Amino acid sequence: MSQESDHFTTEKRILMAMRKTLGNIVKDVTPADRSLQSPLKDSTIEDIKMCFNLISAREYELAKAAGITVTERPRFIDEPKTTNVVSIDSISKKTRT
Repeated sequence: MSQESDHFTTEKRILMAMRKTLGNIVKDVTPADRSLQSPLKDSTIEDIKMCFNLISAREYELAKAAGITVTERPRFIDEPKTTNVVSIDSISKKTRT
């Protein structure tokens, strides 16, 4: 590995740790009951969002520099799938009959 790729690997690990830690802090201070108010100020919440955006932007830049295309996006568990995977075996069996 070159020194530059080692730097990117280290930077990627740092960004992942920062994202995970920041996410855990948000989870820890978020009240379980939605009727309760968050202990964080609105300005702090905006700063946290800005941090997540900066982390995402840098991760995108690193992926682009490494030649990795980033097309995936987070999905909700109950979100309907937009694709339907069909196995080639099932297609060939139908054409033979």
